[in-house]
Amino acid sequence: MVDPVFLTGLGIISAIGNDVNETIDSFVNHRSGIGPCRFLNTVHKDIFPLGEVKMSNAEIASIHGLDSRLSRTILLSYHAALAALKTIPSIQNTKWRKGFISGSSVGGMDRTEFFFEDFCQDPLTGDLRDVMNHDCGKATDFVAERIGFKDFVSTLSTACSSSANSIMLGARLIKAGKLDIVIAGGVDSLTKFTLNGFNSLMIVDKEQCRPLDESRVGLNLGEGAAYVVLMSEKVLKELDLDPYCRLSGYANSNDSFHQTALSNEGNGPFLAMEAALKMSGLIPTQIDYINMHGTGTQNNDMAEGKAVERIFHPHYPKLSSTKSFTGHTLGASGGVEAVLSALAIKEGYLFPNYQYKNQMSNLDIVPETKFQKGQTIRNVLSNSFGFGGNCTALVFSK
Repeated sequence: MVDPVFLTGLGIISAIGNDVNETIDSFVNHRSGIGPCRFLNTVHKDIFPLGEVKMSNAEIASIHGLDSRLSRTILLSYHAALAALKTIPSIQNTKWRKGFISGSSVGGMDRTEFFFEDFCQDPLTGDLRDVMNHDCGKATDFVAERIGFKDFVSTLSTACSSSANSIMLGARLIKAGKLDIVIAGGVDSLTKFTLNGFNSLMIVDKEQCRPLDESRVGLNLGEGAAYVVLMSEKVLKELDLDPYCRLSGYANSNDSFHQTALSNEGNGPFLAMEAALKMSGLIPTQIDYINMHGTGTQNNDMAEGKAVERIFHPHYPKLSSTKSFTGHTLGASGGVEAVLSALAIKEGYLFPNYQYKNQMSNLDIVPETKFQKGQTIRNVLSNSFGFGGNCTALVFSK
């Protein structure tokens, strides 16, 4: 592969852990992070289980010496980005051009909702500081300033493919010789608007979600942040680092079918996976594991399943949807699953579905149900599909 891009650092926070070690411990003990709502102030708190991060804003802020009135999106993003940064020695060297690219769909909406609780009762009340960070780019700017990554800073908002696209953009900039090191991924926090919006589409499960299962009825929403450190081979050698893996292929397509649904045959997912495989130089039988987008909705799982079938039949790799543990973290999901993909290759982990009983009708695919160690995982395909038909596939290789 010409001009390889390597993953040398990981940072993650989600409903199943505040760092990489806690995340893996949850998989080892088959512990889902989806449960009763604790922090989101919603009338649906006793109806829909959520994948909430297990720390309050005040707790996250106190760890990093930040203001607890910052948006939860900023706090989660800073926590994960800082963890990724700490895994890399001496990268503040000024000779390296550094970028920070983050995906998000929610931005600081959580604080905006807090503001309007007072404002709607009395237009003369409400603290305008609560709406200052509403824009998705505010979290990116805040974190980039704090970690000193100023050569290139950008925010992508392509719904649930946002952080996968951030990783793809970071790799492209490194390959083009524009940057040497990029921290890329994404973040989203839970908000009432998000929950109400997905509920209006009637795709939220009132119980633990069951992706890739015939009995699936919808998704569980989650929140979190995850970032990977990308760098060129030149920087890798100068730092003498042992990488987690390399990003060998990536592609983005658009299904162009419906605002909130994939085409019945999964044309967008098929095109993204096909192009990412072609870029990686791999054939389908060389993929050892697929981290499915796997939201648990009727449309997504069938469309993605059919796309996988079109490419891999009859020799299917191991596959699963880890959203059954974390919930669907929206703009953060591609980053969360990129971190898990890197760990699968580096540590030989195979991730399972949390809950699975019944094979989907008219499809051959069957997800893994148990966490496994010591597996030979050389190539992982990770899928992220967003509203508007924005479909991205990433291939990670040893």
